[in-house]
Order: sequence, then structure tokens, then C-alpha cells
Amino acid sequence: MFKLESYGKNCYRISRQDKMKADVVIYLKEELYRSVLEDQSLDQLTDAAELDGVISPVIGMPDIHSGFGLPIGGVMAMDADKGLISAGAVGMDINCGVRLLRTNLTAADLTRQDLHQLIDNISAAIPSGIGQKSRHTPLIKKHLETLLHQGVPKLIELGFGRPEDVECIEDRGCLQGADIKAVSKRALDRALQLSTIGGGNHFIELGVVEKIFDHNTASIYGLAEGQLSVMIHTGSRGFGHQICTDYSKTMKNSAKKYNIKLPSAGLAAVPIKSKEGESYYSAMACAVNFAFCNRQWITDDLRKAFSRTLGGEDHDFDLGLVYDVAHNTAQFEDISGKSVLIHRKGAIRALPAGHSLNPEIYKSTGHPVLIPGSMGSPSYVVAAEKGIEELFNSVNHGAGRVLSRSAAKKELSVNQLKERMGDIIISGSNYKAYLDEAPQAYKDIELVIDTLTEIDKCRKVARLRPLAVIKGEDKG
Repeated sequence: MFKLESYGKNCYRISRQDKMKADVVIYLKEELYRSVLEDQSLDQLTDAAELDGVISPVIGMPDIHSGFGLPIGGVMAMDADKGLISAGAVGMDINCGVRLLRTNLTAADLTRQDLHQLIDNISAAIPSGIGQKSRHTPLIKKHLETLLHQGVPKLIELGFGRPEDVECIEDRGCLQGADIKAVSKRALDRALQLSTIGGGNHFIELGVVEKIFDHNTASIYGLAEGQLSVMIHTGSRGFGHQICTDYSKTMKNSAKKYNIKLPSAGLAAVPIKSKEGESYYSAMACAVNFAFCNRQWITDDLRKAFSRTLGGEDHDFDLGLVYDVAHNTAQFEDISGKSVLIHRKGAIRALPAGHSLNPEIYKSTGHPVLIPGSMGSPSYVVAAEKGIEELFNSVNHGAGRVLSRSAAKKELSVNQLKERMGDIIISGSNYKAYLDEAPQAYKDIELVIDTLTEIDKCRKVARLRPLAVIKGEDKG
């Protein structure tokens, strides 16, 4: 049994012991402490600390909960020369991520009927739910390889977006190193899902900027109180899921060849510089670029839905991109002058002001970091502070679950969900289908956000409150 000891405000540590090659550090407010004792998160973090080449510490975020291999809300950095790469430490939904659009409308400009019509038209344009295929299948088949290799810039070249969009996407919407030859036929067969949301916790949300905390930074981000906002949360769909499945098996089978002792099957790993490691990175990069393109194509379809609903051109409503952040990735970065491969599973890259990887327009502030709550609770825009390097330039990606999907369906009722949602509009009428995503299944977003802002790792910029939510209904 590992001892979790206080390590400063909102911070706890498990010192390296037994087979561990790194410390574990986890960031939690006291009110969130009990939740990590009730699942396998700590065991999964200490397992990760046993892997060869790991750089101390392995980090747990305040939204942490059990996952496959590394917990969701886990960050693991590896020495770029001697370390390992793990598909399970990246996750199934590679580059599941969030983007935020601003508008020049205020929430008060739209009636409830307007909101209903907007989400109806958006839903008609953008399929949602498990297994849904795109309305753009012919174009996907024609251009899939170049989209996987070149990402959003290629999609914009094809006419789906604005040239300036790439300036506000992590890595400009394209992770280098993608190679379709590293992707299985089965994964490619699941690639016809560009411009679809999917199910689970993915969504499109119309919201209002409820409160500004940092007026100077918010102004640079183009955010103001009362403003209507649009948030999109989705990833690489079945394509990325299949890549993770394929390479988790490959890594498990290959680990023995490299004399790697795996603490768990979920943390199957191979050397970064091995044939299998390089192939996984190339396939993962394809999935990262697929997900960037997915959110970009959704944005284009959404902008057109605004025009159909409200009249005029999409530029008439601004609908400019504030930023697009990725989670569930492995990225080579420099930390304190050392090249490392950072696995972020359910965690977001967060770069402080002055960092060279920030877009030029956000050099003075650090880029916007987007942290969604549940479908019935606020979301936050934050900005990283200098101390974030201690967390390998990473913050949490959401609120984090306290109830599993199956537990939420068993323990919560439709009436409880309706009461918690209040006057928030939700697409569809089958509330039972959304019980696993009820706000009660998630941690208190305020406690999660305060964990890092109270210790100056990041600062609050804006709080967004949901007005209308589109979610895919999961069957069963």
C-alpha cells in the first residue's frame, strides 16, 4: 500500500519506492481527496512510475479517475532517447479535444425559440451518436490520405474553413510525422466519420460568457461578458480507437523482445526509437490530424447552420476560432532544455506567456486553455502561469467522473437529470439516454479549477454557462 503524503497546498506525493523509478505527484483540493481513494487511479500512476525511462514525477490532475493503463487525468514524461512510448498512456480516443468559437451576438439577442432552431439545424448538419458516419463520405474517400498527413491546412485548402483558423489550433492543426502506412486497414475502414460528434461525453454547446476574471487576457481572446459562445468537444472517433487497440496488442506482444517488464497490460510499451514505437507514433499522428480535421469540418458545418438559421453569411456572426486544444496525445517537447515525450491522457498542453510554441497572437498571454464541465455545469477558459512547467506544461481536461457510466445509469433518475439541467436545452427528448452524462456523475468543476488556480499554476480568464447542448445518444 503506497502512502499518499501532503506535498504543499493542493498537492500530494507518493515517493518512489519498490519498483518505482519516479515519484508520483497528484494535484487535489482537500474536498477531492477521497475520490482518488475509491478507484484505481493511484495504482495506475504508480504502475506508470515503474516504466523504464520515465522522468519524475508522474502526475495526476484534479479531474483524475481510473482508465485503461494510465488513469484519465494522468501525465507521464519519458526521456526522448531512452524512454518508452505507450498507446494505453495516450488513450483510446486519440486527440479527443475541445475548440471554442466566439460570436458577436449576446445571449440576450436570441430567444429560446432561436436556440431550439439553432441546435435543430446544427444537429441536422452534424451527425451525432455512436457509429454515425459523415455526410461528406465521397470527399473523405478522395482526400483521406492527404488529410491524415497534412491535417487542417489541407482541409482549409479544400474550402472547409478560414485561412486564419490554423493560427488558433494547437500545432496549427497538424502533428508532424504522420504516415498512413502505419495504420491498419481495419482502422482506415473506420475513418468515414469526419464531421461527426460521436457519443459519450462529446458535445456541441451553445453557451454564454457568464463572468470575466482577467479582462486584459479575455480581450485578447476576444471574449466579453454576455457573449454567445460555441464549444465543440470530440476526437478521432472509431479511427483513433482502432489505432490504440491495434498498437496496444502490438506493444504487449513486443515488450518481451525488449526485456520490458510491464506493470499492467494497459501500460504496454516499447522503446520510443524501436520500429514498433516509431510506427505507433506515425499512426497516432494520423489520428491526431484526423481529430483536428474532424473539429474543423464540424466548425465549417456549424458556421453554415448559423447562416441558415439566422440569415446572412457566417462572418456576420463572427464565429471566429478562439482556440483548439488536444488531449490524449504523446508529443515531443523541451522541458528545462531536455527533450521529452509527454503522454497526456485526459490532460491539456498549457503554455505560459512567452513560450515559443504559442501562436503569435497569444505570445503575451499564453494560449487559451479550454476546460469543459458537464453538460449542466460551467466550463472555464484559463491561461497557464510560469509554474506550469512543474506539471510538464499540462492542466486537467475537464471535471472528471465520480460515477462510472454504468453506475450513473443505475443510481440516477430521469427526474434528477431534468432537475439538475434546469432550463438548459438538450437535443432530443430521450433523457434516459443521457443519464450516464448527468452532471451528478462528475466532480464539482469549481473545486477542480480551483485546485491549480489557487497555487498559481494557471489563472481563470472566463467562465461559460451552457444554454443548449447537443449530445449523441448512446444505444443500450
